[in-house]
Amino acid sequence: MKSHSGVLVFCLGLAACQGSNPYVATSNPLPPAPPQAAKTFDRSAYPAAPRDYGRYRSWAWLDGHLPPGTAWADSAQIAEAVSNALDQRGLRPLHDNRPADLFVSADLRLETRLRQVQDDYYSGGYGGYNGYGPGYGGYATVPIVRTYQEQVVVVQVDMYDARSGQPVWSASAETGNRGSESERVDAIREAVEKAMSAYPPS
Repeated sequence: MKSHSGVLVFCLGLAACQGSNPYVATSNPLPPAPPQAAKTFDRSAYPAAPRDYGRYRSWAWLDGHLPPGTAWADSAQIAEAVSNALDQRGLRPLHDNRPADLFVSADLRLETRLRQVQDDYYSGGYGGYNGYGPGYGGYATVPIVRTYQEQVVVVQVDMYDARSGQPVWSASAETGNRGSESERVDAIREAVEKAMSAYPPS
């Protein structure tokens, strides 16, 4: 009797499952796009076009100002080093009223760096009696780390598209601080050349 009741309940359950679903999927239509949507272009959704560095042929100082001088080097020394580095890369300075392709700014500053040097010293080991006989003992290296301060010359070069004002190139490099006048000029030239070594990017 119980088995017949179970079959009856199971059949009623199947019949209930085959009934119509009271939940009906409905959706509202999307609202119309605003009229300005057809005229709006989202540049951020697309990758930027590669920059054509070959079209940059001339340059001028940003806002017409030479790089600021410091107590370590004057303005003319920094400007000459930057101008020579740009000239080596086919960029010519403009001295008339024609519009330049690039605006250039440069900055020189002294910064302090902490350097560490590790020296390995050997220690241990003993000889035989009065220098005779086999020695004994162990040998080991003892690392000694020395920290010292060093002043370096840091040169920053920034380049901007003269038409759009957008940054085109920015780089900095450093070199050792040297004492004499001629050594300072060489240090500036070396730092500027390091900063400009990867221009134009490939």
